[in-house]
Amino acid sequence: MSLIRLENLTKTYHLAEFDVPVLKGISLDIQQGEYVSLMGASGSGKSTLMNILGCLDHPSGGKYFFEEEDITRLSANQRADIRNRKIGFVFQSFNLLRRTSALDNVMLPLAYAHPRISTAERRKRALEMLDRVGLSERVHHHPSQLSGGQQQRVAIARALINRPPILFADEPTGNLDSKTGTEVLKMFKQLNKDEKITIIVVTHDPHIANEMDRVIHIHDGIIVKGTYQGDENV
Repeated sequence: MSLIRLENLTKTYHLAEFDVPVLKGISLDIQQGEYVSLMGASGSGKSTLMNILGCLDHPSGGKYFFEEEDITRLSANQRADIRNRKIGFVFQSFNLLRRTSALDNVMLPLAYAHPRISTAERRKRALEMLDRVGLSERVHHHPSQLSGGQQQRVAIARALINRPPILFADEPTGNLDSKTGTEVLKMFKQLNKDEKITIIVVTHDPHIANEMDRVIHIHDGIIVKGTYQGDENV
């Protein structure tokens, strides 16, 4: 069963008197447990596609099935519920609360969980996740007291706290040095292997893209090529 299935997905932005087509008919299947990169230059449509896949935006046309549910038929509130329960995000800029400890940053998504999770359980799960990403000794540090790599690890722990089946990482190494970026990618690979989490990394860098098991190339709003370990597939 596909975790994600797209059928002729389109997205057009309406700016004043002009229509700007960004996605021009994307058809795609992603299976549970895949480790995928979505690669394209700036303006290719990759971030727009990620936002739709992550239920942050809505397509203009076509179909998007997530776990066989037609997302295009859902309301904004229903999409938000799926996003909160089933999707994790990691961004280039980390997006951590600056005056909040690593522990509280990781706990934050659980405050919106349904059914409600007790404070003790939220704390327990957050400590477990911080330990998982190697930050058990930094739980009370604020982002300004952490290196870039440590901040990204906090962001990864936060993204995984709800135990989602899929994780989106948008240019996750963009603000990191090459050594730290390599460590973050190794962490993604290990999470994919051990937890069977589907991971989609959005990047413009072919060296990063080639670290994934599958590379999907997007150009001018269409998929132009897909690669599985050296074989050409769409």
